[in-house]
Amino acid sequence: MSKEKKYRKKKKLGHYPFISVILSMTLALFILGLFALLITTTTSLTKVIQQNVEMQVYLQSNLSEPQQLRVSKSLASREYVLNEENIEPIRFISKKEAAEKFIEETGEDFMQFLGDNPLKDAYIVKISPEYHSSEKMAAVQKDIENINGVFEVIYTDNMVQSINENITKISIVLLSISILLFIVIGILINNTIKLALFSQRFLIRSMQLVGATKAFIRKPFIYRSILHGIISAFIAGGLLFGLLTYGSQKLEGLAELQNQEMLLIILGGLLITGIFIASFSTYRAMQKYMAMSLDELY
Repeated sequence: MSKEKKYRKKKKLGHYPFISVILSMTLALFILGLFALLITTTTSLTKVIQQNVEMQVYLQSNLSEPQQLRVSKSLASREYVLNEENIEPIRFISKKEAAEKFIEETGEDFMQFLGDNPLKDAYIVKISPEYHSSEKMAAVQKDIENINGVFEVIYTDNMVQSINENITKISIVLLSISILLFIVIGILINNTIKLALFSQRFLIRSMQLVGATKAFIRKPFIYRSILHGIISAFIAGGLLFGLLTYGSQKLEGLAELQNQEMLLIILGGLLITGIFIASFSTYRAMQKYMAMSLDELY
């Protein structure tokens, strides 16, 4: 082996593999951020489903407009009626409109052989999520039926119960996976940094031999790990934003499920997570290598 090759090999000893560290941390943070986006999207979708739980309130025949208005005001005063911005909680459907919709969907004009429209005027009432249990929905149904002018109240009890059960199952699964994923990500980043610092162990020993304190030795390594955490978080955040933008263009309705505030929180969370895990892992690895004897370093 020539002197030049020996010199090059010696020069590479102790080289910190910052590219592989950043790539590993970026991949780990990207997966963590992607799962966080999945959770927020699922939460938004769940909220949309809950906001569309409705009761059909059918009115008695031949009610005058003032009487219909009194029923509407009485419904609006109930605390179990959904109260959300940009959402119409109570919607009126006349029997004429209901007949036209039925004929359009089925293609059969039942009024031709009945000679009359047997359908009734109705209010479609959205129910607040706090009242979606079977017991509360039954109580709401009974309360509405006691309003003067109301003929019948109908809702799909099985659907409400199924929604509640599925939401509970999904929440438990997502929570379990998120905890497990966070632990796995932490271990992955910790091992990556530990392996990267392994190549620096003799440099750390040299600094100890010349009398440098532990705090002085740790300082540049901690600063570097913080920088790597910031870079990795920004790259992962950029990849997530790009993926989300592309997905919104390809999947109809995905953009409506996104919450800009939650997206900023996720990006901020990735930054904090990257800095914390990188600096903490570096601190632990430094403590380990500084406590080793020379034989253990070899």
